[in-house]
Amino acid sequence: MSPPPSQGGAGPVAPAPGATGPGCGTLGRVASLPVCVALGLGCDRGTPAETIAQAVAEALTQAAIRLGTPALEVTAAASITLKADEAGLLEVAAAAGWALHFYDAERLAGVTVPNPSATVRRYTGTPSVSEAAALLAAGTSLAADPGALLVEKHRLRGADGRNATVSIARMPR
Repeated sequence: MSPPPSQGGAGPVAPAPGATGPGCGTLGRVASLPVCVALGLGCDRGTPAETIAQAVAEALTQAAIRLGTPALEVTAAASITLKADEAGLLEVAAAAGWALHFYDAERLAGVTVPNPSATVRRYTGTPSVSEAAALLAAGTSLAADPGALLVEKHRLRGADGRNATVSIARMPR
């Protein structure tokens, strides 16, 4: 059984618990170690696990191409507290062995992101879920590392018409 999802509240930016590990490296330092990343996940209510998993796979491919390395390690995954009971999201995280971390809308809204959305704000109370969650889970910000978001906002509309959004942030060097 996987550990229960955690919920983030106010406080300083710090990586999600367990988000760093001895198996992580940064490009140019230790070539044999993977680059550690955090995922920010958003989706429509009722989005199937298959759609979310496909969006994650596509976003990880984009990040690997951008970095020029296939060696990426997901060390954190996060979303908004509204998604703490989202079956497809929980299924994808459990299958991958990720502990999901959930942040409230107020905390997510305090994060500067490149692609805020009025539509997302209307439904969730924050202008960003995936980008903000990725940055919080990675323990970084665009002010500290302007290149932290490797994938800003990858959107996928599934065959059933439901949407999944994935953002990927590099863990601090």
